[in-house]
This record gives sequence, structure tokens and C-alpha cells, in this order.
Amino acid sequence: MSESPSSPPTARHAQLLALAGELRPELHRYCARLMGSVIDGEDVVQDTFARALVALDEVREDTPLRAWLFRIAHNRALDLLRSRAIRAAEPIEAAHEVADPESPDPVEALMRREAVETAVSRFAELPTVQRSVVILKDVLDQSLEEIAATLDLTVNAVKAHLARGRARLKAINAQAPARPAPRPPSPAVAHYVALFNRRDWDGLRAMLADDVRLIQSTYPLRAGAGDVSMFFGIYSRSAPVRVAPAWLEGREVIAVWEEPEAVKPSYLMWLEWTDGRISFIRDYKYVRYVIDDAELVLAPGTAPPSGPQPA
Repeated sequence: MSESPSSPPTARHAQLLALAGELRPELHRYCARLMGSVIDGEDVVQDTFARALVALDEVREDTPLRAWLFRIAHNRALDLLRSRAIRAAEPIEAAHEVADPESPDPVEALMRREAVETAVSRFAELPTVQRSVVILKDVLDQSLEEIAATLDLTVNAVKAHLARGRARLKAINAQAPARPAPRPPSPAVAHYVALFNRRDWDGLRAMLADDVRLIQSTYPLRAGAGDVSMFFGIYSRSAPVRVAPAWLEGREVIAVWEEPEAVKPSYLMWLEWTDGRISFIRDYKYVRYVIDDAELVLAPGTAPPSGPQPA
């Protein structure tokens, strides 16, 4: 998210830009669970800030930007969910009692811990409003009043959705399938990984389609093999990283380690292919929070970064 040189940021824009860096990880935790995907969740976060910059001049000066951004993210996610026809509406029943947040009891704490530890993809099985309420309350620790304002509900309605959402999430977790088995990488990704780990930048550039596109968080879109080839130039001048093929949410991705001894990757890349050439690169280096909740499965036979690497 950046300002055009021809339009210097106002104080209000500067405030939004400062808040963006602070709020992005929290917004992603919400959007990823709402969408049931860490990748789709980041797309919503990106779109949220792009829309916010456009609409900011029309917002009252006394409007709290944090709550406003959550509302934009929530509405954008709902638009996408509706377009995919996966929204399941469900009527509200009588509100159940919800523990007072000022005096949490052990059961309340257990419910919150269960929500935090639940796999991102399982939230998609909840009706949308229940999903939103459970995430905002149990994952992000917002008050009932804050949730009611964000979702345009009464506090009693929030309590009802929370009670039903918690019960349903518990049932979903009880019936959750086992972790998916590792899947072998495609030949194209295996070749990309081998070239990257050998730092064969010319070989990687040769894999780019003429109309390839590159997205790196808030940086401007790069398009065309000539422009995108600079991506590998940056890595050639940086400290070596190690990459490995992996799967995430049914997508084939690439895990990136900056620290050889680290158990968890530092961030991800995601490539798309057309006729055997790379047509799209999404590099998550500058939004590392995306991997925090990712249900990543490394391809079988993948050597750890500190282990022997292919010649």
C-alpha cells in the first residue's frame, strides 16, 4: 500500500499507513479464518487497505480507523463468500449466557483456546455470522460490544451466535479428519526448487513466461519477464535461503527458510504455470504472518534446510 508521488499523503492518510503495519497481522487472523484460507485471507487484507485508501477522504475525522478497517474487511470477505456460494445462513435462537469477560471461568478459557488452536480451514464450516463472532471473540479477544458494532448486531444476538458457533466448532473439531498425507511435487515445482537452491538465477529466469506477473505485498505489481527477472536479482544479492516444495489448502506452494536450523519456514511463495512456464509469482516475504496459521504439508522426501542439498 503506497501513495503516488503526485499526491503526498495527508495526516489522515499517514495515520492509516501507520496503522496498516500494526493491524495487518490481526486483520489477517480474522480474514483467514473467515475465508477458511490463509492465502485468500491475505487477498482480503490487501483489498481492504486498497479500498480504505480510496474511501478515506469521505470518512468523518472522528471515525475510529481500526473499527472502520475491520468493517471493510468483514464486508469484503462476505462479498467473496457470497460470490462462491458457500455462505450458509442460519436463524438465531435464544441467546445463551456467555461468561463475563471481566471474570472468565475455566470453561470460557477452554473455549477460547480451542478456537485459537482450530485449523483455519475448519472455520469455513460455520455459518458466516457465527464464524465472524467466534473469531472476533475467541481468537482476537474483542468485547461483545465491539463485535456488535462491527457486525451491526445487538449484544444479545452476538451472544447467541457465539454460543452456537462455539458448540458447532467443538463438534467440527471432534469429527476433523486426519492431517492430509504428503503429496509429491509437480515436476515444474521440483525443477524450480532445485534451481533456486543451486542459485541458478539464469535458469529460473528462463522459466518465466513473457507475460509473467509478480506480487509482493504492498509493492507495485511487476509484469513481464524483463521486469519480473529483477525478483531473482534481489535474491542473488541477498543471504542464501533454502526452499522446499509443499502443499497448502490444496495449492502447491514453496516453503522458504532463512534460518537453516528453524523448524518452521520463514515465509511462502506461490507460483502459477501456463504451458510449463511461470505465469504468476506471489512472494509472501513481506507479510510473514500469513504462514503463522498455515496448515503446511511438506512434500515427501523433502530434505530439511540443514540437511544435505541436491547438487
